[in-house]
Amino acid sequence: MPKKNTAVAIVYDFDGTLAQGNIQENSFIPNLGLTTTDFWKEVKEITKENEMDEILAYMYLLIEKAKEKKVSCKKEKIKEHGQSVKYFEGVEQYFARINQYAKDKCIDLTHYIISSGTKEMIEGTSIATEFKCIFASSFKYDHEGVPEWPALAINYTTKTQYLFRINKGIYNAWDNSSINKYTPPQRRPILFENMIYIGDGATDIPAMKMLNYQGGTSIAVYSPETKEAKEKAQELLQNDRANYVAKADYSDGSEIDQILKSILNQISTKASVEQYTK
Repeated sequence: MPKKNTAVAIVYDFDGTLAQGNIQENSFIPNLGLTTTDFWKEVKEITKENEMDEILAYMYLLIEKAKEKKVSCKKEKIKEHGQSVKYFEGVEQYFARINQYAKDKCIDLTHYIISSGTKEMIEGTSIATEFKCIFASSFKYDHEGVPEWPALAINYTTKTQYLFRINKGIYNAWDNSSINKYTPPQRRPILFENMIYIGDGATDIPAMKMLNYQGGTSIAVYSPETKEAKEKAQELLQNDRANYVAKADYSDGSEIDQILKSILNQISTKASVEQYTK
């Protein structure tokens, strides 16, 4: 075993990766009296008509519809909607198990979220405390706690920025001087080669490709409920976006459980050998 624990990060998309569907669909959108189909259709229309980023469009529409329907969208109320999230099998039990496995391999394992979903809702979930940092789309609030402007909108290309923030140990979205300052790779808190990205779709492609290029590992997961989801994940594998593909089941002994443990084994073994080269 290596003399010094090795820092490893597992980075997750949220919607469709740890949780079923989009987090806004569980209770927030239904509370607005809308179907998810109608909501996302209107988002597409707003995006096209205004040459607008789709993430900004959905954030805008959530707030506009809440005002129209007189539904409270104060920060604490938005956060409460995270309690209705539906996880994939085994998610809530997974973290303690994989953390212990990593610890036994002399690995300091930390978990992160990089998501286009609503940060406030993710922070309201039962697993929020498992993450060292949650990077997700969020709002700026006025003095009464009411959203008045998007504070952060994370889309498919901007996800890559947050991998660099994790790599450099920057756990916020606002520090642009540190992110652009050159730091020798070996002095960064978490090496790219020791990072694992788990995602489910097209919005994860740039992050997967960038991490693969940097020597890390990416895993495409799919909902066991639909054939289309599996085909989409397999396409990511075939097109060299992902290194592995697995069912979104985080139970002990599942496909993704075995893949992650094998990756951690490889990292631990490499660290054990490298100590003799220094």
